[in-house]
Amino acid sequence: MYLLWLRVAAALYGLASVAALPAVLGERPRWQRVCLPLAIAGWLYHIVAFVEMLAAAHRLMPVGMHQVQATLSLLIVTAFLLIWLRYRTISFGVFALPLAFLVILIPAIGPDKYTFSSSLVRSGWIAIHVTLLLAAYAALIFSLLASLFYLAQERRLKNRQSPGFLGWLPPLDTMNQIARTTLVFGFYCMTGGLLIGSLIAQEHMGAAYFVDPKVVLSFVMWVLYLVILFVHRSAGLRGKRAVYLSSAVILLMLCVWAANLFSSVHRFSTP
Repeated sequence: MYLLWLRVAAALYGLASVAALPAVLGERPRWQRVCLPLAIAGWLYHIVAFVEMLAAAHRLMPVGMHQVQATLSLLIVTAFLLIWLRYRTISFGVFALPLAFLVILIPAIGPDKYTFSSSLVRSGWIAIHVTLLLAAYAALIFSLLASLFYLAQERRLKNRQSPGFLGWLPPLDTMNQIARTTLVFGFYCMTGGLLIGSLIAQEHMGAAYFVDPKVVLSFVMWVLYLVILFVHRSAGLRGKRAVYLSSAVILLMLCVWAANLFSSVHRFSTP
């Protein structure tokens, strides 16, 4: 029975992760009111599953990879909720909730290896995974272009130069909004693409997928992407700093593509 509660907790953590993005990055109170109850509900179901899991195993401590993963996920969410109780902030939910969801996903699947119902379904999920990641890369490139145009327009205005070739560019505020909007959109696409990719990789390799070089680099890029969004929101990132940080993510993105050569996961990405 604990497996059912564990799956409910995983689903609630996934929904809370989705709600955490607009709640924290977009500063939308309505999403904040959704994210926290979902996380608390998932934590309660997780507690029930954890107790039943240990009772079924007749142990007081977790033993085995699945039990350790379920415990680690529970501790991550517990730490997030304790931080919320003490400081009344859900900012760490952007990190904690997706991580808890990914960690609990394998034990929630159960002792048997998860398999897609057909090769067609698997191919469909792979297509969605690839499409979301390509959309994220395209959005990041647009964000970098907008930041470069912002820098050129700002320099022209400071030097009191005539519009010339740059006369077609929109105002600075418009370009800054474009850079920010495409950055946030790309982050949503990347998050969805990585979550779907994790499910596909677990279906093929199990828990070992997380040591794959491309998987590790992908999540490093996701963290760096998230840092850029936080800096952009708190410090009004624009101009040279926006160009530098966006360029760093694109450089890491190229490293991720190069890691395909050494990736055991993506070597078998097609059925």
